[in-house]
Amino acid sequence: MADYTIKVRRFQPESGEGPYWEQFKVELEPSLSVLDALLQTKDREDGSLAVRCSCRAAICGSCGMKINGQSGLGCKTQIGEAQELAEKKMGAVGGSAERAVVVIEPMGNMPVIKDLVTDMESTHWAKIRRVTPWLLPHGAPPEREYIVEPESMLDITQPMACIQCGACVSSCLSMEADPGFIGPAALAKAYRFVGDPRDAETKERLHDLAEDPHGIYDCTHCFACVDACPKDVAPMDQIMRLRRRAGEEGIEDPNSGHDHEIAFVKIIEKKGTLDESLLLQESFAPGIKGKLKPSKRAIKEMLGSIPTAIRGIKTGKMRSLPKLIPGIHHKLPDGAQDDVKAIYKHAEEHNEEFNLYIKGEEDVEPEPDEPTDAILGDEAAAAAESESA
Repeated sequence: MADYTIKVRRFQPESGEGPYWEQFKVELEPSLSVLDALLQTKDREDGSLAVRCSCRAAICGSCGMKINGQSGLGCKTQIGEAQELAEKKMGAVGGSAERAVVVIEPMGNMPVIKDLVTDMESTHWAKIRRVTPWLLPHGAPPEREYIVEPESMLDITQPMACIQCGACVSSCLSMEADPGFIGPAALAKAYRFVGDPRDAETKERLHDLAEDPHGIYDCTHCFACVDACPKDVAPMDQIMRLRRRAGEEGIEDPNSGHDHEIAFVKIIEKKGTLDESLLLQESFAPGIKGKLKPSKRAIKEMLGSIPTAIRGIKTGKMRSLPKLIPGIHHKLPDGAQDDVKAIYKHAEEHNEEFNLYIKGEEDVEPEPDEPTDAILGDEAAAAAESESA
């Protein structure tokens, strides 16, 4: 047993007062969870502490919360690991690790009902329903179940693993800036049906999500949802897949997101680093023809981007001369650009996309100083040796 201090953000609406912090002492084995700490506190210290939970096995997704500032599941986070992280953070800011406490808050981007219980309706479930999260199949329903080849379902194994805990929504920076953003959980669910070979409305779904200004191109790919997801669904990856499919369909979105991606890729391929003076031009008026005869939309978008450029100059993001004047750009050292182009060529030729649910982790190479037995086990190693003989 070890002693821990948890610091919980409380909110008791019946009191008429605002949120406040309260600390509790708990005694637990380090391998037990943060949820266990909260339930012990509720049982022994304060029965009014509100926390949502059910399975306690990282299956139901009920106990989503922020622990030391990171969104996740209370039942999956060990109290000992949470304490170590709190100590590291305290040491990083120059404080004493002995004073470190495990900080527990309700999930972000959601209204708080009471203590750690949040209202997931408006920021999670309403947006899940927004993407039509059910199959819209071809033709009349079959007499029994729909039959598909197992291999055709491999692409959607990741989004199918989602347990709707809302951790990705809690950590999403785009939703902080734009509450109207459909969000990582809903868009991951959308790809689950876009990638399903039985669905008949793939094009309609893609048009809907790409043409919505709060849709797939509203994601800033900050990776926060990837880090937060307890089931390795990687919601941002599913959003990128939706973008790829929308681009293949040639959908012109109001955010010029697809054109922006193409411009970004071409500039890096040509120059090795991002020439921000060209990025806006290539995003809204690509190519020589686009610049000589820009469309009304391109002119409108360029003029609308002036405030963004001014903010970039004020904040120092575009303070250097090469970033302000087109054509004057920092070049990579001799030969380095060839390496960049080789990376592009390799990516185009192989077109690989890593999916942990498909590939697994079986083919792990042992470290040079690690015996094969440590990975394969004694019997498997012996069998492998006999086969090679």
